[in-house]
Amino acid sequence: MIAGLDIGSRSIELVILEDGKVAETRKAPTTFDPVTQCLRLLDGLRPASLVGTGYGRDLIQRLDLTCECSAITEIKAHALGAAHIFPEARTVLDIGGQDTKAMSLTGGRVLKFEMNDRCAAGTGKFLEYTAGVFQIPVEEFGRYALKGQNPPEISSICTVFAETEATSLMARGEKPEAIALGLHKAIVKRTVNMLKRVGLNFPVVFTGGVANNPCVLKLLAEAIGGEIGKEILVPENPDHMGALGAALHRHMSGQDRA
Repeated sequence: MIAGLDIGSRSIELVILEDGKVAETRKAPTTFDPVTQCLRLLDGLRPASLVGTGYGRDLIQRLDLTCECSAITEIKAHALGAAHIFPEARTVLDIGGQDTKAMSLTGGRVLKFEMNDRCAAGTGKFLEYTAGVFQIPVEEFGRYALKGQNPPEISSICTVFAETEATSLMARGEKPEAIALGLHKAIVKRTVNMLKRVGLNFPVVFTGGVANNPCVLKLLAEAIGGEIGKEILVPENPDHMGALGAALHRHMSGQDRA
């Protein structure tokens, strides 16, 4: 049994592999005590090895586990996870809670990547924060934005400045749905620029929690000229791709002894 643990800024995902196949998945919010959350996710499990990845991957050394523990980068983990589900993948886009990653692949190997990890702009945290301005749960924000028409252009996607701009637009009479759509379009514009810099080739695999946002997905497809399900592929559980890739890394090394 191999455990892959993706410790993100907003959530923690666990994937258990047995004989190279996914046997179980679990998820929990990161909270202010990620070590305790990791231990809760692992409760009742006795993996032979554990591989951590994500924003807090170094925390696995504090779990005091008896199994062998190691860590790999988010880039490698998401590339492995995406290529496992979609071997034909040429580009991977991962938008998580705290950062955005774009990778070009060949045969499952990373050729080039770019990562925005210095600012929450355009990430899940940005969506969560701006959804709060509209008093809408972030899980419903994408569907809400899809109702918008004629969206105003949002000049900044800095989390603080975007809130100010959205508030100003509301005061001028812009419809909230249109503003929400404008915020989503600003995210996608930034994301597409990242994809182009690493080399945008189809098919693109969209991973991370933001891949569950229907508005981001629709706007992305329109922006890069790809059809969802053909040129743009989304795994069934896009937020588990990092944890899956972490577990696969150990499995592929031939050290799955349990």
